[in-house]
Amino acid sequence: MKATFLTEDFLLRTDAARELYHVYAKNLPIIDYHNHLDPKALATDQGYSDLTELWVAHDPYKHRAMRINGIPECCITGTASSEEKYEAWARTCPNVVGNPLYHWTVLELKRIFQIDDLLDSDTAGDIYQHCNTLLMQKEYTTMGILRKWHTKIICTSDDLLDDVSLHRIASESAVNLKILPSLRADSILAFGTPNFQQWLEDLRRVASVNSLEDYLYALHLRLDAFDEVGCCLADHALDNGFAFLLPDIDEASRIFALYLRDGNIVATDKVKLRSFVLLKLAQEYATRGWVMQLHIGAERYTTSRLRRLCGPAGGYATIGNVCDIRSLCDFLDSTEMADNMPKTILYTLNPADNAAFVTLTGSFTGNGVIGNLQFGPAWWYNDHKEGIESHLRALSSYGLLSRFVGMTTDSRSILSFSRHEYFRRILCGYIGEQVEKGEFPNDMKLLGKIVENISYNNIYNWCFDRK
Repeated sequence: MKATFLTEDFLLRTDAARELYHVYAKNLPIIDYHNHLDPKALATDQGYSDLTELWVAHDPYKHRAMRINGIPECCITGTASSEEKYEAWARTCPNVVGNPLYHWTVLELKRIFQIDDLLDSDTAGDIYQHCNTLLMQKEYTTMGILRKWHTKIICTSDDLLDDVSLHRIASESAVNLKILPSLRADSILAFGTPNFQQWLEDLRRVASVNSLEDYLYALHLRLDAFDEVGCCLADHALDNGFAFLLPDIDEASRIFALYLRDGNIVATDKVKLRSFVLLKLAQEYATRGWVMQLHIGAERYTTSRLRRLCGPAGGYATIGNVCDIRSLCDFLDSTEMADNMPKTILYTLNPADNAAFVTLTGSFTGNGVIGNLQFGPAWWYNDHKEGIESHLRALSSYGLLSRFVGMTTDSRSILSFSRHEYFRRILCGYIGEQVEKGEFPNDMKLLGKIVENISYNNIYNWCFDRK
């Protein structure tokens, strides 16, 4: 069966929505300022052996859907052949109707491989053969596919100790495409976790670490390395249970020394030490002109079985509790009181936080800075049509929709850039419906500029235009 619903006006129900999308949004380039693409794949312009390697093997969204559909783990992340894993996804796909994965799948097959058929067990073989044939061609390498999406800037997520020279190599070899690192800073605050001691030993290759002062200096040196290759964003996963308790320098130094001596500290001291270092990092970001991203509210410790089989990012996390707003305000206030609050993006995995996060954008405003604190795009379990519309309504009701910095994929797949088209269609659909209801002015010049800004200009001017 053909994907007949994927017309030129998909998700565009009003005349205003259609004009906004086709005239103002459709042809804008993409800035994807937060994703988990592999820098080595970008630097080497990796090709793909088959559709499974490109599309299925590293996509936790698909893995989650396949598990719900009863697919055994051996055909998801286990020992089954590449073709068997693809076939398992093809069997699952018809059962994904209603989930954004279904729309993304249709968009990706159509936009990149010119396939109009819906994926199911009957069409799987022909689609697999067709795509695998195309993947042998040069324009279907990593860089080639990114060019097909009209991508201009990509920011990967990189540990403090990762080799960021790969981004320079990738950018130098790319055509009209800038590839930058962004700091994924979770390791820095992971005191007491199983892998931290080894990570700390690796950091000691940068500089000696025998005190908290040494630790902060070693971090500073690595931040310099990121800065030198154009990094302008950092990211922290402040998961379920985020708390902020700020000690003074003497107490923080005492706690860190105790940790170096014993390899462990009590829970309250962990919170204090993380809070102190997090604040120091925020001040570093502000000094460098970086944007700080805070991803809040994931509960990643669900199933021990899948954590053991698939690692920490295997698609089995869930939505955590609502944010401790007091702790978040204390942290942001501490950065502001030090006259060193970086531009910041807040993401929540729990949609119950939407109103609170948007209203905070009017609390920590900066002095003459446009959108100093941003409510980031609908994230992870919220990046479906209803979630995006709910996010846009909150921005409209409690903040300034026109200053929103737009969508990002937060994905490991270069095919997931379909989400930018999906978002832009929903954005234009949302605004068009407000026009139809008589709640927004029927002024396409005004609304078209808002659409252009949200889709591209705002994030470029706010983050990347560093004149």
